[in-house]
Amino acid sequence: MNEPLLRVSDLRTHFHTDEGTIRSVDGVSFDVESGETVAIVGESGAGKTVTAESLTRIFRSPPGEVVDGSVVFDGVDLTELDDEGMREYRGSRIAHIFQNPQGALNPVYTVGWQLREAVNLHRGVTDEEANEVAADLLGRVGIPDSEAALGRYPHELSGGQKQRVVVAMALAGQPDLLVADEPTTALDVTTQAAILELLNEIQDELGMAILYITHDLGVVAEIADRVVVMYSGKVMETGPVSDVLEDPAHPYTRALLRCLPERGGEGLGGTPPDPADPPSGCRFHPRCPDAVGVCEEGDQPRLRSVGEGEVSCVYYGSSDLDPDELEGV
Repeated sequence: MNEPLLRVSDLRTHFHTDEGTIRSVDGVSFDVESGETVAIVGESGAGKTVTAESLTRIFRSPPGEVVDGSVVFDGVDLTELDDEGMREYRGSRIAHIFQNPQGALNPVYTVGWQLREAVNLHRGVTDEEANEVAADLLGRVGIPDSEAALGRYPHELSGGQKQRVVVAMALAGQPDLLVADEPTTALDVTTQAAILELLNEIQDELGMAILYITHDLGVVAEIADRVVVMYSGKVMETGPVSDVLEDPAHPYTRALLRCLPERGGEGLGGTPPDPADPPSGCRFHPRCPDAVGVCEEGDQPRLRSVGEGEVSCVYYGSSDLDPDELEGV
């Protein structure tokens, strides 16, 4: 079998602070195939964004540091590259779209200047060619009258148009993998749907893979092929999106689904654990309605196969445990 485009294995990214070591990403593993959309989902503080930033090490360092694990992209372990080596991948082969389009654009430069800069950086073309590519990219992402739009400033654009410009900048390097971190959070429902449709069209056109970071399982159902559910820096469950959403194996995934308005809109109750001092055993056990004594012991349960996916829960693989511990399971 061919290797996946991206293979993340036992990734651990820690932040060293005065209050202690924050284990934001604590042993995360997943794959992304060429042309596939994988969604990482979880509450705020689950480690989703830091996982995405760890791929190309774009977090602030210090205090952040990838302390263990590997990020193998197209056969190359990116964790072994220095900053100079990473320049071949950042923004070109792996591009990022961030949550806030307003913050991603410089207010004192025109859209055209910023887009041409991205094109020049990644393609090494002349200024005239960069201008042509910039206009073409704006047209591709659905900005009307793209030539005129090059002369506009970010404040002259709507939120949806700014996000389209950010998408165009990400495409400037012709990436193989697009990492989209909550790219529709600040947008209204109609604009959100348009941006998601745009990403789908671009993916079909270019054949690139997408790693989509979100807290919204409704979005996941629309766009993803597979899903990775994270909680407190750990992977709780992975699998094909239809399997995970229709028959979730982990109590945390079920709790997230109950939060959807169409499923009752219930809250999870409780709060996520302190990343500097997480609980022993399963990270979710203090909030889990199905927790038993053994859930509080040892380390996070290892991922076990469930159908075409995996789950980290003592309910699966219970034959390894004392039956008395799992009475009633």
